[in-house]
Amino acid sequence: MIPVILFYLLTINAVGFVIMLADKRKAQKNQWRIPEATLITVALLGGSVGSLAGMRLFRHKTRKPKFYIGIPLILAAQLILGGYILIKAITQPM
Repeated sequence: MIPVILFYLLTINAVGFVIMLADKRKAQKNQWRIPEATLITVALLGGSVGSLAGMRLFRHKTRKPKFYIGIPLILAAQLILGGYILIKAITQPM
């Protein structure tokens, strides 16, 4: 079960990182953009680390509060939830 979860998290974070890069490049070329809802959804689905890394590295969406506040808040919520689940799993009697 743990390898599946790790694979999922690696994949969704890679997706978050790559779509930030793709949207930045599209913005520079005045092309059709990836919808903001898609960028946020990927972060909500577990790709917040990759999305945040992409934002910072590519300097993309860093002026929009929805992103510079929202993505770190999503990450914090995911870390809290993950910690809670981990603590419950460790302390639960078998």
